Amino acid sequence: MNYIKITETGKYIPKTEINNEQIEQKLNLEKGYIEKRTGIKTRYYAKSESIEEMAIKATKDLLSKSPNAKNDIGLIIVATTSSKNLMPGISNLVQKKLDLKPCICLDILAGCSGYINAFEIAKMYIQTKKIEKALIIGVDKLSEFTNQEDISTAIILSDGAGASLIEKTKEEKKYFSNIEADAKNSEILTCKSDKKIKMQGKEIYKYAVTKTVENINKLLKDSNENIYNIKYIIPHQSNMKIIKAISTRLKIEKSKLYTNIENVGNTFCASIPIVLDEMKQKGLLQEKDKVILLGYGGGLNTGSILIEL
Repeated sequence: MNYIKITETGKYIPKTEINNEQIEQKLNLEKGYIEKRTGIKTRYYAKSESIEEMAIKATKDLLSKSPNAKNDIGLIIVATTSSKNLMPGISNLVQKKLDLKPCICLDILAGCSGYINAFEIAKMYIQTKKIEKALIIGVDKLSEFTNQEDISTAIILSDGAGASLIEKTKEEKKYFSNIEADAKNSEILTCKSDKKIKMQGKEIYKYAVTKTVENINKLLKDSNENIYNIKYIIPHQSNMKIIKAISTRLKIEKSKLYTNIENVGNTFCASIPIVLDEMKQKGLLQEKDKVILLGYGGGLNTGSILIEL
């Protein structure tokens, strides 16, 4: 058995801050409306950077903490929902710009849960002894796909990128996953090429607070693990109301679900790797901790991974 571990992380948050007051004035909303509805206080837009530049900057941040991490990377996977280019892929551009050796490069589309799917793919490549290290990047430039007059999306969506390096280890590490897609209600969150994101807020809420809990409960059952042994659940940063509802239905304290949506907004595929880096830099994640990564969104894709750090 080849076990895996997360060895390094990185992130990039654009510099242009868009606060609630700016959007509330534009949409003629009462003061405090956005934070009350979403928990978000501010979000960031990439005004000058392309989506691939954000992915590269997040990877550079990772490599600045561990310069030798670029050695022996056998796989680069980029999860996104907002790339405008069909080829070359963002993963190829990351490889080229950072002068990484020839390796497998993949871009995947799996909605907001893309990072979870990418993580699982990388784990399987390592487990089958195809590679030793994988670079996983979640990146989205949602500002380009946001209708700034649409209250359901303009108040929550943000730009950003997060990167994680995982590699094989001889240490025995627990790993279980539960990833699935159910497309019968996929129309509740859509985005077509060169169009804007459309979201049915009430239906998204119903889906998010039910399917995620079902997914985690099955993950815990399959792994024979008790939720009270999990240090943190690291969810996709969708909406604070959704995250609070998930904690209530799981019968755990809200603090067990780490959030940074207040200060970053909803960055789709980038949200989980950005949180991972933030938590790592704060010293919140320690060796042997068990955490659950939880993704959910467009597709509809839902996925959770229990990993021992």
